[in-house]
Amino acid sequence: MPGGMDTPVLWLALALVLGGAELLVPGVFLIFLAIAAAVTAAIGWAVPGLPLGAELAAFGVWSVVAVLVGRRWYRDYPVGSEDALLNDRTARMIGQVVVVEEAIVGGRGRVRVGDGAWPATGVDLPVGARGRVAAVEGGVLMVEEVDPPRHGEVTAEG
Repeated sequence: MPGGMDTPVLWLALALVLGGAELLVPGVFLIFLAIAAAVTAAIGWAVPGLPLGAELAAFGVWSVVAVLVGRRWYRDYPVGSEDALLNDRTARMIGQVVVVEEAIVGGRGRVRVGDGAWPATGVDLPVGARGRVAAVEGGVLMVEEVDPPRHGEVTAEG
């Protein structure tokens, strides 16, 4: 290689770059490609003078192997969360007490949840009435009437 640098050093550098990129863009499978590049570097040191085509083939094979092993790992050992509804905004609304912003008449209206308004269905309720989200279907909140607020009750009024 020109300049005296051999290809295993380049594969190792690629492994470090891909590993660093995985830290910057988590959730992407770059770590598996980084592993493949590191294995290719090790093969390059173990078998000096290996043609570039063979190194590229080794990288391709080890990339597939690493991705398949990673997929299997994540299937067998899923990453859990303490908050099962973390990325399910609508499911988090179920049970929240909301305020009717646009009267629910004929089963349709709008309610305030935090700093936004959502379309709602349910029993007729006047503006300012309180309701509880019973379900969410297609971005529409199904609201049921609630009793007057109890001391210390948490609402989604914003």
